[in-house]
Amino acid sequence: MIAPSDLPRRLLIVSDVDSTFIGQEVIELIARRAGAESEVAEVTEAAMRGELDFAESLQARVATLAGLPVAVLDEVRADVTLTPGVPELLAWAAERGHVVALVSGGFHEVVDPLAATLGIRHVRANRLEVSDGILTGNLAGPIVDRAGKAAALEEFARAEDIALSATVAVGDGANDLDMIAAAGLGVAFAAKPLVADQAQRTLPGPRLDALIPLLENWTP
Repeated sequence: MIAPSDLPRRLLIVSDVDSTFIGQEVIELIARRAGAESEVAEVTEAAMRGELDFAESLQARVATLAGLPVAVLDEVRADVTLTPGVPELLAWAAERGHVVALVSGGFHEVVDPLAATLGIRHVRANRLEVSDGILTGNLAGPIVDRAGKAAALEEFARAEDIALSATVAVGDGANDLDMIAAAGLGVAFAAKPLVADQAQRTLPGPRLDALIPLLENWTP
C-alpha cells in the first residue's frame, strides 16, 4: 500500500461514457429494439463530429424510441461492455485516492447501475420519460449537452473539494469539448478529429488505462 505521505495530488477524472468508458452508443442499442438503429447511428455520428446541435439531435433520436417497453433497458444494460483498461484505471485511481466520475449524453437508466457496480459516486446523464411502463419518445428534465457536461465537471470538483486545475476530462465527441476545455487536462480518447485537435492530449485507444502513464507524468 502507498503511504499517505507518498500520495500524489488528488485528481478528479471525469469520463464521457458512450464510446469512451463503454464500447457502445447506448441510444443505438435501444434503437435496435425499435428497428431504427441505422437511422439513429447516422445522426449520432454527425452529432459527434459537431455537425448537428446535440440537444436537437438527441431529441430526434429519442423520438424514435417511442412505444418501446421500459423493460428493453434491461436487455440494453446486459449488452454494455466496459472499454478495455477501465478496471485497471479504476483500481489505480482508487489506490491513489483519485475520484472518477461519469458524464453522459446517454441515459441515467443505463449509466447509474453501471456506476453503482463500479463504486462511482458522481454521475450526470439524461433521463428517458416513461409513462405506464412505455418510453414516450421524450426526455425528462434538462438535457446534458456540452455546457451541461462542463457544469457537471465543475460541480463534482466542488463537491470533492478538488481544484479545477486538478481535474481531467476524457471524451471522444463534440459534446465533450466544453468539459475538455474547462478541465485542468483535456484528453481526447479514440476521438473525432474536431476533438483531437482541441484537446491537450490525445490517446488513440483502445485501452483507457493508457491514461495512467499520462497522469503519472502530469503535474496539475
